Amino acid sequence: MPARRIASLWFPRLGAERLLRGRRSLPDDQPFAVTRDTGQMQVLSSLSLRAEEAGLIRNQPLRDAMAMCPALQTRLRNPQAEAAFLTTLRRWAGRFSPWVTEEGEESLVMDITGCAHLFGGEKAMLTEITAAAADLGLTVRSAIAGTRGAAWGLARFAGATTAHNRNGDAIDQEARATRSRAAKRRHWERGGAAPARVRLMPDAPRIAPSDQTRSAISPLPLAALRLDENTQTQLSRLGLRSIGDLLNQPRAPLARRFGTTLVLRLDQALGAVPEPISPARPDTAFATRLSLPDPIGLEGDILAGLDRLLPRMCQRLRDKGRGARRVRLQAFRSDRTMGWIETGLARPAADPDRIRPLLALKLTEIDAGHGIDMLRLEAVVTEPLHPKGATGHAEALGIANKRLAGETALEDLVGRLGTRVGLDAITRHHPGDSHIPEKSAQTHAAAWSEAAPPWPAPMAPRPAMLWRPEPVTAPSRPNPPRHFRWRGRDFTAIAAEGPERICPEWWLEEPEWRSGPRDYWRVTTAQGDRLWLFYAHGAALSDGWFCHGSFA
Repeated sequence: MPARRIASLWFPRLGAERLLRGRRSLPDDQPFAVTRDTGQMQVLSSLSLRAEEAGLIRNQPLRDAMAMCPALQTRLRNPQAEAAFLTTLRRWAGRFSPWVTEEGEESLVMDITGCAHLFGGEKAMLTEITAAAADLGLTVRSAIAGTRGAAWGLARFAGATTAHNRNGDAIDQEARATRSRAAKRRHWERGGAAPARVRLMPDAPRIAPSDQTRSAISPLPLAALRLDENTQTQLSRLGLRSIGDLLNQPRAPLARRFGTTLVLRLDQALGAVPEPISPARPDTAFATRLSLPDPIGLEGDILAGLDRLLPRMCQRLRDKGRGARRVRLQAFRSDRTMGWIETGLARPAADPDRIRPLLALKLTEIDAGHGIDMLRLEAVVTEPLHPKGATGHAEALGIANKRLAGETALEDLVGRLGTRVGLDAITRHHPGDSHIPEKSAQTHAAAWSEAAPPWPAPMAPRPAMLWRPEPVTAPSRPNPPRHFRWRGRDFTAIAAEGPERICPEWWLEEPEWRSGPRDYWRVTTAQGDRLWLFYAHGAALSDGWFCHGSFA
């Protein structure tokens, strides 16, 4: 059986080159960058080759980049379009291997076991991949190794040269008066601060033979292990700068200090832990689009286009027995930008009359700009749609099944409210299987749960309002107090019903019940309040009276 071989394809300028492929008016020597909005400022997300040559780097604030390169041309990032473009590249990469899937936002991973000989070997295969990507106007860095982690690291950091890490231990950050003693202090090459900025050498070897994975990844920096920045910083402070510095370290101390993720990434890169590659499922897009002869900008025009798109999309859903759970409307403007809105449904639906009102509520979020010349409607998340719900043995008893059409009023209300405040913000209560007052009800998201079953009748009345127990100033006796003080007010009891003794589940640890068993009383006061008081008999804590709720 041939050894397993994995290829990783990284497109370092995917966002910028995707837009440059359709912009023939931009000169070849013009720096170009894609920006993303962080909420506080715009930073560079993807750079063209000319922008990188100008000294710009990723995640650099746009204001700093414009100060360094005033001729920089920018465009706001469209993550949906970039994800769709990467999916297109996945289908394009199917010419090299049938086992291809996306990895992150800018890379593909392929299982090329038994495929390289069709292209004249692994080196010739990488050469053809690079040439094919160049014909598409894309830059690609590819690598082949016996494991997925090793191929990922080689594609990004093969032949990497590093500079000083900018932290307080770097010698070049010392004050001018102390630099005369710099030779006496520990240099970064002797175990000081680890390198941070990576420079790539395009001619570095990017193919690791099956029996040389360990030696191939040893010189790579720690970032090649797919570690988070915090872990990399902690390792660099110990003088561990490359993967080779970690390979000979004992695993137990590493796992205790840095977590099991570090050890897992090492084992995945070396092949001790399998990391399988599953081919992406065939695309089943429930989408439709409408191209317009002239740009539109009025809300009524967008609604008219939506009325033409919705029936077609819903018909496709019904043909496949699916219902939309999340719907996205994209509006492509004439200046090659795009705006979009999304909405969710509390129950899967393939009925235009249920989806249209939800999208209409969010149309004001679309900025028409210079005009919209194409609309695209897509059911992003779908679920199986059944004509009627499961009833078990109810039909055998002759109980008629309720039609779903008559049960959608509540779901439509949840969907409309969720469009405004978010589906996760709308909750419903279900009865809990516990006699503890705090656990007698469970809170579920209304959009992702069914209607609550019939509530069991309590053995004793329960208050309409329930809060955490609050101390009551009263004599520490089990009998209900005649006079007591609570929340800064004095109360006089005129009637008391009880007691109802409640104990916590002995098999669970309940921190709120460390005061022992409770005797609950329904106390009516002369001030008109009906309170739910209990006397705690004391266990780990002292005894006393507390108020737990209020009756209507």
